[in-house]
Amino acid sequence: MANNPSLFSLSLSLLLLFNGCLSHPWSEQQFRSQNECQINRLNSIEPTSRIRSEAGTTEWWNPNSQQLSCAGVSVLRQNVEPNGLVLPSFTNAPQLVYIVQGRGIQGTVMPGCAETFQESQQGQGQESPRRFQDQHQKIRRLRQGDVIALPAGVVHWFYNDGNDRLVTVNLLHTANSANQLDQNPRRFHLAGNPEEEQRRLRRFAQQQMQGSRSEKEEMEEEEDEEQDNPSRSRRESPRREQQSSSCNNLLCAFDREFLAQAFNVDTSLIRKLQEVRGNKGSIIRLKERLEVVSPPRMEEEEREERREEERSREHHRGGRGNGLEETFCAMRVKENIADPERADILNPQAGRISTLNRYNLPILQALGLSAERGVLYNRAGTVPQWCINAHKILYMLKGQARIQVVNQNGDTVFDDNLEQGQLLTVPQNFAFMKRAGSEGAEWVSFFTNSEATHTPMAGQVSAIRALPEEVVAASYQISREDARKVKFNNQDTYFFTSSRSERRDEA
Repeated sequence: MANNPSLFSLSLSLLLLFNGCLSHPWSEQQFRSQNECQINRLNSIEPTSRIRSEAGTTEWWNPNSQQLSCAGVSVLRQNVEPNGLVLPSFTNAPQLVYIVQGRGIQGTVMPGCAETFQESQQGQGQESPRRFQDQHQKIRRLRQGDVIALPAGVVHWFYNDGNDRLVTVNLLHTANSANQLDQNPRRFHLAGNPEEEQRRLRRFAQQQMQGSRSEKEEMEEEEDEEQDNPSRSRRESPRREQQSSSCNNLLCAFDREFLAQAFNVDTSLIRKLQEVRGNKGSIIRLKERLEVVSPPRMEEEEREERREEERSREHHRGGRGNGLEETFCAMRVKENIADPERADILNPQAGRISTLNRYNLPILQALGLSAERGVLYNRAGTVPQWCINAHKILYMLKGQARIQVVNQNGDTVFDDNLEQGQLLTVPQNFAFMKRAGSEGAEWVSFFTNSEATHTPMAGQVSAIRALPEEVVAASYQISREDARKVKFNNQDTYFFTSSRSERRDEA
């Protein structure tokens, strides 16, 4: 890069521009309605729209549901079959992607950063010494429990190189200041034919504008239409068939001559790029295994990423280097939060919590997001608490848990079991607690703040324990002895166990 002044100048400009985009402090969009968080009732929700592609499915939760609108987020789940490729795309909002199951590889294209992965010259033989060597930006290995942070407008792709399905849950923070459009989720595809998904997203946007019909009514009508004619959207007319099979991504709509000049190739090649054959959707099945410059083994990759990030910080603190590529391009975008050894809060009898925020994944500070992975054992629970600075979007990974949520009026807005695959939003400052069923519970939560902070109501670091004994007694009209029990009987910081609660019931 240093030997090419024009290329260096371009990369420097892109880095400055993109770092400027990431440097804005997180804030909510001004267009949000003041009534979106006037919630009197919460429900566990499931995906309302399912789009089938050649090698997998994409399921969207309705972004117009009151709880998701309140949090300013959209959520989707992707199920990728073995040898399936999720085609390159980007979104209008920052994302957190959680790997529910499976493994694979993933690429993220950061503007202005170097193409550090290059094909080796070894093994090419003497017959083709001038074979072109591919080079591209970094590729990362994925496994269950990984969280991937994706800034708005950044191209990314996934590939399932395993033998089992790769399942992800993606949260888009559409109310983030990085999204200067509207609160409707938008995916911009660089390739493929995502006609069906775009049609569903347009339907969500129309619902948001109309606001007169419930999501249930819209979904029932859509399901009826598809049952009557499952292929309706793919063959409404010969003209629509021709358009959808030849042009449905960003490249398709540009003038062919302009693109030929921009890529410096023949128009015949541009015609091949624009004429997408078949209606394969946004997840395609490859005929052969994807052959790319492979990243190192998982453990080696994670160690090297941490070393590289630390070296970048040292360079930045020491005033060496340009302070841009050494820091921004070396930023980690992935962290695993499923390993038990990584737990931040642990009770061997109750469960564990692993948190992910701007301190252990610094890019989250720019995205304004964070996450946690929780496990509760048989009938154990978490103490009542509230999040002081973020909405919480909880997805149940395994088992079930009874969750209670209370609003500012002291009304219970949710008191039910959250089952595997279901979603629940807990608005900022709403108090909540959960207790696992007989088979335990595992979940992942996303937060709309890079440093989500909770205030427990019981336990060692609780708000009530921090109050003077006299204040507790006077506030609840109880004796000082009872106030002392309320303050000090639970010596845990976050959990309660089934045996303790059962003893209290028996007493």
